[in-house]
Amino acid sequence: MGILKEKDREKLTGIFKELKEDVKIMLFTQEMECMHCEVTRTLLEEISGISEKLSLTVHDFVTEAYLARKYGVDKIPATIVSGDRDYGIRFYGVPSGYEFNVLIEDILYVGKRDPELDENVMVELAKIDQPVHIQVLISPTCPYCASAVRTLHRFAIASHHITADMVESSEFSFLAVKYNVQGVPHTVINEKHSIVGTHPEIDFARKILAAIGK
Repeated sequence: MGILKEKDREKLTGIFKELKEDVKIMLFTQEMECMHCEVTRTLLEEISGISEKLSLTVHDFVTEAYLARKYGVDKIPATIVSGDRDYGIRFYGVPSGYEFNVLIEDILYVGKRDPELDENVMVELAKIDQPVHIQVLISPTCPYCASAVRTLHRFAIASHHITADMVESSEFSFLAVKYNVQGVPHTVINEKHSIVGTHPEIDFARKILAAIGK
């Protein structure tokens, strides 16, 4: 049984007409799929089948461990949205609820090869000169979480140095415990610095710079 309703398919068909370049979606799962892995695979299969600009490759986290290491994937389900390069966009967990919209928007940004960020934000991001790993712990029912994930995924498209993960906190509760998450969105930068809540793009950029000593 499919996940997308017919009206959703029709809407996405129109949206994906805006894609200018090809978008590649990668999913890491495993042979004996967990419930979340199966749901994610089904959803991505349906989405990728809507436009010829979209392609989906499914990889086994266990038997293709070398590939998982290459992309820094350490848990599943893991979804990567890329184009002519890896933009550092990661979804860990089912991209459902408000994050479904973020996934669709990510596809559009990558398909246009443009994160559509304000020039002032781009100037701040250009100051980043070292690897930055960002994890945004979210709940799919949190309306504010999508804003944080959307912003930080756009930062990843804009900067070669940024990898930005959406992490569904209930699916990976051990991380919520590790980072002492009391509410979402909870953003962790390079394992050491935390930002609670969502913020304007320019403030997020400056908080990242402060976290790396810039």
